[in-house]
Amino acid sequence: MRKTQITIDVELDENHIPEKLLWNAVDGGVENQETKAALMSVWDDKTKEALRLDLWTKDMPMDDMKQFFHQIFISMADSYQRATNDEEVAAFIIEFAENFAYKAGLIDQE
Repeated sequence: MRKTQITIDVELDENHIPEKLLWNAVDGGVENQETKAALMSVWDDKTKEALRLDLWTKDMPMDDMKQFFHQIFISMADSYQRATNDEEVAAFIIEFAENFAYKAGLIDQE
């Protein structure tokens, strides 16, 4: 069996607030790449719940965070559709993402 690793190194300030995030995915060609935010979810099969790791640096711009969330919602719709083949619910998630983008001020109402 082959193994690989994805890691996130977090540099904290004196108040334990992330100042710098570096991530690595050697098989993907990523080594010590700086990022401003990382959200990760894993499924706990025993408790039947999603566990989360949400990190962002204190200098992550608010507008970038809004755009980051919008893109996550879009990619969630794609992942959901590929995992379940349920196009109707995937379209609902896309609709939610577009409403989010409007409410967050990322797009003008059409």
